[in-house]
Amino acid sequence: MASPEPGPSRISVASWVTYDLANTIFALGVVGVYFSDWLVTNGLRDSALSLVQVGAAAIVIFAAPWVGARSDSRGKRVPALVVTTLAAVGATTLLAVGPVVLTLVMLWVAIIAVNIGSVVYDALLVDVSTPSTRGWVSGLGVGIGYFGSFVGLGIGVLTLDLLGWSHAATFRTLALGFLLFALPAFFLIEERHGSSSEPLPRLRDVMAGLFRSWRTAAGYEGVTRFLLGRFLYTDAINTLIGGFLALFVLQELDLDRTFFTTLMAIAITAAIAGGLGAGRLIARYGPMGVLRWALVVWAIAMASGIAAAVTDRTWLAWVIGPLGGVALGATWASDRVVMARVSPPRHLGEFYGLYATVGRFATIAGPLVWALIVDSLGLGRNFAMGALGGFVVAGWWVLRKVDDRERDWADEDRLPVNETRGLYPR
Repeated sequence: MASPEPGPSRISVASWVTYDLANTIFALGVVGVYFSDWLVTNGLRDSALSLVQVGAAAIVIFAAPWVGARSDSRGKRVPALVVTTLAAVGATTLLAVGPVVLTLVMLWVAIIAVNIGSVVYDALLVDVSTPSTRGWVSGLGVGIGYFGSFVGLGIGVLTLDLLGWSHAATFRTLALGFLLFALPAFFLIEERHGSSSEPLPRLRDVMAGLFRSWRTAAGYEGVTRFLLGRFLYTDAINTLIGGFLALFVLQELDLDRTFFTTLMAIAITAAIAGGLGAGRLIARYGPMGVLRWALVVWAIAMASGIAAAVTDRTWLAWVIGPLGGVALGATWASDRVVMARVSPPRHLGEFYGLYATVGRFATIAGPLVWALIVDSLGLGRNFAMGALGGFVVAGWWVLRKVDDRERDWADEDRLPVNETRGLYPR
């Protein structure tokens, strides 16, 4: 009888988890807060950020599954993680240096690199965990990642507010923080599943695999309906945390950067509480019940933001932050569980590839709608925020008929899948 495969070392697990912290420094510190502040300082329109976000997403949608599939075939993912991380760090160091166009292009490069790197980073989960510890290690990465949000905010407060440095110096410091916390993953993650002799997949093969996966998903009740609902609410959430919430608070509520960073710190703390609390509620009420309530809270938070701007009652911002934070933590804690409930074990990895793809598509429509409403139609950010609230309500409506009860799967749907395959549709 063969001996069981040895588990990952603690240093390998810790290095993987620490990278989540590094990644969050970029996501919140660069994109979520301080790039928007740079836009406001330079008097640029909201569509500048929309153009960058949409342009990056258009590349990532095709490149990410292809890179993921090639890393599956090679059986080596750390080299791709190193390349994409260094590209993101290098581009971030050039933000706010030289002409405005250069900064926009560099942010575009950085977002593409970070998102493609996230694909191979997520796939490394199978190397730093066992089937019995997978959920715990994944949750640990998410929890530690929230602390990266505090690090990103802290760097900005220190450099911009306390030391009086420029935005360019702040972005370089954020890039350094990103790199320092990413370094352990470069050298200490142990890839335990070896290499494959399979030929490297072509881009068209990966895209054909995506369409096959959608056809397969349509044969299982609730899968495509859930993915459609996820597209709608994720589109609104990704747009907000992708820098547009900062633009709304700084411009419509006319609050300064110090206020916004304090508000974000409160929201992050609330998100941690929301994620932890949602775990208990999921066990009692089911993941779909928790997700639907989280979307209701999102809608209330967005409506509160509009009310604050219209009535000039800026104290409502203190309501928006905690509500949005709780909703964010509860959303991410519950929707991945819904995906697991509605997906047959045989196609779980394949359908999670669709789940991730939907999340990437959801970074296009929201920024486009925001730019159209604010800059093209001139209707203002309150209307744009209302449109995002409409996405959330529509997502809630679509999810009404998704049944998240445990399925009694047929024998052919219980077939095990190789954990290193199916992470990305071919």
